[in-house]
Amino acid sequence: MKMKRISFVKMSGAGNDFIMIDRSANPEVVLKKDVISRLCNRRNGIGADGVIVLGKTGKHDFDMQYFNADGSTGTLCGNGARCAIKFASDIGWVKGTEVKFLSNGIEYSGELLDSGLIKFNLNPPTDIKLNITVKTDTWLSKANYLHTGSPHIVIDVDDIADANIEFDIEDFPVEKIGREIRYHKDFAPGGVNVNFIKIKNERVLIRTYERGVEAETLACGTGSVAAAVVAYLKRKSNPPVELLTKGGEVLTVNFIDENGGIKNVSLTGPAKEIFKGEFILDNFS
Repeated sequence: MKMKRISFVKMSGAGNDFIMIDRSANPEVVLKKDVISRLCNRRNGIGADGVIVLGKTGKHDFDMQYFNADGSTGTLCGNGARCAIKFASDIGWVKGTEVKFLSNGIEYSGELLDSGLIKFNLNPPTDIKLNITVKTDTWLSKANYLHTGSPHIVIDVDDIADANIEFDIEDFPVEKIGREIRYHKDFAPGGVNVNFIKIKNERVLIRTYERGVEAETLACGTGSVAAAVVAYLKRKSNPPVELLTKGGEVLTVNFIDENGGIKNVSLTGPAKEIFKGEFILDNFS
């Protein structure tokens, strides 16, 4: 029996990495949850923070189907969307520089900039709650909640309850505290992404624990948007806000504040092809 070979491209969006699959080139591809988690495994698979399958649509440049590394889906991925824009352009699906596409049935747009960076336009954030208290068995701090296509907690390390301790974000226990908050009962049943920030020299340093990956990632697009909005609302970091990611690359978030509402939100940064190849689907089933 002939084994199914699936072609893919591995892409990175500021360190957030994804396995990109063109459905038109692989019409028989069906990715079950366990297959996705095996593909994303960094020792026995290709290794990635997620899988993105692109298909053609009639009214839009493409439809983006995003899966987290654990196979779950249903939320927006900002860096994944930027990689999808670049990937769709590379395979000839985009005519010009402006892009319209679907993700989870919602229409989004983006742009390929002359600088080579990719801009992704998001919907306005919702459910903004500033200065809430997050308490776990080992942790207590002020925090901020908002939904930027995915749910996020943002904690400014300068706001941490124990004022006698100065936290350095580079040495902060992101995995430990992030995991505790990610599964906190207050954010059940879906859980929440957890971002830790520090503002230094007018730039936001950010580290993120991502649900679905269940680990710290080198960058998070929707998390960077959440962090930029919080930095603006609480620290008067005026847009565009630059964020330095764990991976060492810069993401820029822009927006306007119109009558107390955050609008015209965009996320701009690098998106590049790392390598391309094939995998045998049966080997991951």
